[in-house]
Amino acid sequence: MTVAKVSEITSTSAKGFDDAIEQGIKRACKTLKNVTGAWIADQEVEIEKGKVKAYRVRPRVTFVLAD
Repeated sequence: MTVAKVSEITSTSAKGFDDAIEQGIKRACKTLKNVTGAWIADQEVEIEKGKVKAYRVRPRVTFVLAD
C-alpha cells in the first residue's frame, strides 16, 4: 500500500503563470521527497495601475510518504 500526502503551496512570478508553476514545483521538490504530481487549485493576478504586476498560482503537490 502506498501512503501519499497533498500539500498546497503558493508561487508568484512576474513573467507568467507557467513560470510561477515551474518555480513552485522546483521549490517544492527541494523540500519534499518523492513528489509524484500536482494540480493547480487556483490562479490569480496582482494588478497595479491597470497592469498585471504578478502571476500567482496555488499548486497542490502530491508526494509519497511510504510504499
